Amino acid sequence: MQSSMPVSWSEAEVADLSAKVHALTASMSQVIIGQKEVIESLVICLLAGGHALVEGVPGLGKTLLVKSLAQATDLEFRRVQFTPDLMPSDIVGTEILEEDTSTRQRVFRFQKGPVFTQVLLADEINRAPPKTQSALLEAMQERSVTFAGQTHRLPKPFFVLATQNPIEQAGTYPLPEAQLDRFLLRIDVGYPSEDEEMLMVERTTHAGIADAVSAMDVASLLRLQSLVRDIEVGEHLVRYATRLIRATRPHLTTVDSVRKHVGWGAGPRAGQALVLASKARALMHGRLAVTRDDMAAMLLPVLAHRVLRNFEAEADGVAIADILLALREQIRVE
Repeated sequence: MQSSMPVSWSEAEVADLSAKVHALTASMSQVIIGQKEVIESLVICLLAGGHALVEGVPGLGKTLLVKSLAQATDLEFRRVQFTPDLMPSDIVGTEILEEDTSTRQRVFRFQKGPVFTQVLLADEINRAPPKTQSALLEAMQERSVTFAGQTHRLPKPFFVLATQNPIEQAGTYPLPEAQLDRFLLRIDVGYPSEDEEMLMVERTTHAGIADAVSAMDVASLLRLQSLVRDIEVGEHLVRYATRLIRATRPHLTTVDSVRKHVGWGAGPRAGQALVLASKARALMHGRLAVTRDDMAAMLLPVLAHRVLRNFEAEADGVAIADILLALREQIRVE
């Protein structure tokens, strides 16, 4: 481990927790073929205590990805398939009328919905109407559900992985920008290489896929999330993160690509997300202090869903990744 030890953390505990992070990624890699960067981004998001928005075409193993994460961390896992007729009560729960057999009195009892879990896969979240999306996103932000004036706390940790299909846009309800901001990272799942795809076919047509081996318990995960908060980040890097975020705003930027192709820049929450994700990445790579490389690596997944292209960029086929690459090259650390 590099850098000085954060206060209240012993060297032995930090080394033990770091070993468990490596065991977690190794366990998931035994189940997931390829997708090394996706696995790393997912673990970074979990360690930072955020939520992930995953985009990719069907059949790339997004469900298996989050299921293996839950298995490797001993977390409770549930999946909700979002559809146009899905109601908010189908996610958060509802009240049911029960009769006490001894007193014959009828009382309402809150029946918890699938959101009361530790890892929730919200499959094709953009297929559900905005009212249902809002119910989930409120739970993500508040870590609780309020129903009939009663507040019900969600379990700890609470991690949502929501998926979107970029192909079929007919009959979908795109997430509003303010709600997209609730996700710490956007993770793009690409097609596997030829060798990876061949191995995938071989493995799934033989004995089937084994479960991920447990690599850490819930207590260790909660300690890791606390350790991430204590990772050091220099004042010059906080200023660098702030400048990167401010440079995404067309009226403030000095970056030509942003001024020409961005309609709306990132808000202050993006700066918090960039620093927090960079801290988690530093820990994953065996460091107790953030470097410029951490921020450079996390820039795209943190900002890809927070910076909106304008009509000109969409018409010219300019990708958000190209705009952010230009931004990263022009904004420097002092």
